[in-house]
Amino acid sequence: MLLSYTFAAVAALAAKASATIFYAGVAESSGEFGAWSPTATQGTGLPGVFGRDYAFIDKAAVDVFVNTNKINLFRVAFLLERMCPLSTGLGATFDETHFRHFAEAVDYITKTKGAYCILDPHNYMRYNNPSQQPMTGSVIGNSSDPTAATTAQFGAFWGELAKRFKDNEKVIFGIMNEPHDMETNLVLANNQAAVDGIRASGAKQMILAPGNSWSGGHSFTQSWAGYSPSSADALVKLKDPLSNTAIDIHEYLDTDYSGSHTVCAQPGPENLADVTAWLKANKLKAMITEFGASNSTQCQPYLEGILKYMADNEEYIGWTAWAAGPFWGPNSACCTDSQQWGSLEPGSKTASGGPGMYESVWMKTIQKFVPKKLVWKGVSSVEGGMLSVKRA
Repeated sequence: MLLSYTFAAVAALAAKASATIFYAGVAESSGEFGAWSPTATQGTGLPGVFGRDYAFIDKAAVDVFVNTNKINLFRVAFLLERMCPLSTGLGATFDETHFRHFAEAVDYITKTKGAYCILDPHNYMRYNNPSQQPMTGSVIGNSSDPTAATTAQFGAFWGELAKRFKDNEKVIFGIMNEPHDMETNLVLANNQAAVDGIRASGAKQMILAPGNSWSGGHSFTQSWAGYSPSSADALVKLKDPLSNTAIDIHEYLDTDYSGSHTVCAQPGPENLADVTAWLKANKLKAMITEFGASNSTQCQPYLEGILKYMADNEEYIGWTAWAAGPFWGPNSACCTDSQQWGSLEPGSKTASGGPGMYESVWMKTIQKFVPKKLVWKGVSSVEGGMLSVKRA
């Protein structure tokens, strides 16, 4: 059984670690927009109109993040149902117009700006009905559901996407956003199919593998009836012939770990202790690709705590804060009880016209934890790479 550390023990462990954050940045959320239906009408917003219903990035905002904030990592969300239309199903047949829009965003981040980019299918390990994500859609690989895409189809999708980006060393393959409410061994099977498809394509870049239960770090070593085993017990069996796969973790700091509420109540260092011990025991690395807190004074030490924890523990090689994106407007991606306080997008404003969460959260708290030196060259890797200062 994994040890459960006290906060003091975690601090002692952190002090002994030789830790480096190689990749630091922000999640870009807007590519998954435009498919929500209040009546759960399947097919709503599909394929959607690029630039009206959804978008991937705003290039000017990316410029600010790289040139001013000196970050080197973006996580760009997209919908599987737009990349692989329902008419052809999940697999290796893409909507080429949609792919070109996505590839343009990836290329701008990686080739124009020189940063790294996580490809993020924002589908909760589901396909065919994003009308009320995260709860709608058939679980990929669920053999008891005749409408579900198969694990093999998921592997074929990843093989095709990886083939198209295998020569871009700054791409990172994020297998899936937040699997939940499914058998954990099926998460493992789908992850393995993705890894196998990616490596069969010839791609050598880093892969990020999620666990079950919304990818929560606090629940990674736990199991529940109907969803056994734990993510820890399942993912330890994941095989990558290149040993270039890290664990994808999400960890919010509000009362129920959802990233919905204004009040913070969940300390990252304590809640991540068990998964950190598991990573250390299995000589694995992780990225926390979603975390966040509100702009309240009460939340600031919680946000600082998780950022310092990642910086102090060698198991964590990178992070992306949730979230920026061109379509948020005054709405908040995180932690406001539906109040309109803006997002992490540069230039974000509240509903009343005041500074949004880019100013009140990113610049006030997150920015000071962006390392002065990050990795700017070389293939994405769990081992990081040469550190350097970003020049404008």
